[in-house]
Amino acid sequence: MAAGTTAGTAHGAAHGLVVLDEPGWTARARAHAERVDRLTAGHRERAGRKHPVEDFLFSYYSLRPAQLRRWHPGAGVALAGAAAQERLTWRDHTTAPTGTHDTDGAAVTLDVPAFLARRGDAVRHVRALLTAVASRPLHLGCFGLHEWAMVYRLDPGDVRHAGWPLRLGPDGTDEVVGSHRIRCSHFDAFRFFTDAARPLNTLQPRREDQVALDQPGCLHATMDLYKWAYKLSPATPSELVADCFELARDVRELDMRASPYDLRELGYAPVPVETPEGKAAYAAHQKAFAERAAPLRAALIAVCDQLITER
Repeated sequence: MAAGTTAGTAHGAAHGLVVLDEPGWTARARAHAERVDRLTAGHRERAGRKHPVEDFLFSYYSLRPAQLRRWHPGAGVALAGAAAQERLTWRDHTTAPTGTHDTDGAAVTLDVPAFLARRGDAVRHVRALLTAVASRPLHLGCFGLHEWAMVYRLDPGDVRHAGWPLRLGPDGTDEVVGSHRIRCSHFDAFRFFTDAARPLNTLQPRREDQVALDQPGCLHATMDLYKWAYKLSPATPSELVADCFELARDVRELDMRASPYDLRELGYAPVPVETPEGKAAYAAHQKAFAERAAPLRAALIAVCDQLITER
């Protein structure tokens, strides 16, 4: 089901709300939980050695699998039926009249004013960031060298994924960084550069520069759609959060395939960005991910607009 879709489950509307009947919304909740269970099975079942792709989304980002699994319909939607009443104990939920005769006359919905009282500044920030990114052209010239800059001139035991070898070894990795122009615009990638690598970057991004610098070709900006989706939850439909999670997981795979680490043991063929062929392949993947990200970014902007309008 497309993110935010409510077709086929609405049975009435009042006060501008779409009201979902209990069989319809509980079916959506089950489908979402099953999807998340499939996507997170490896992370939940793994023991021992950490997985640099699948575990990253639960170490770098703060949402836990159980939280991702919990289904929300998003703002502007009310859930009818007895099963919805538990949600009245959840933060920022309230009752709304359904105008139908097959329930007790009330359904449960997001209390938008209460949510905005807590999260209004965050909603406005997310909207400003996402609309700025959407307005910019793609830049595809970074070639994933941020991961290389994160290990530049480090002792092998100090690298972030020390359990995995460097494809070119420490000296070969340092040579790639030293012989390339590093063009990272994303603060949350740049902040992990080694001290020796930071001066080599063409920009020195700061947190307060994010709205001005983030651009749609950046893999980290694309992965961060997942962060913004869950930061807006429960105002974000959970199908949209899961769409952003799945995109982020796919992007992270490219991020590590293009990294200096050798992950062939995990089934990840390298994208050798130190070569012209690898650079071309990386840029093509970047472009494809940006195309996947664009409608998700637009959907998140629409969530922000709806919240601000309903205030």
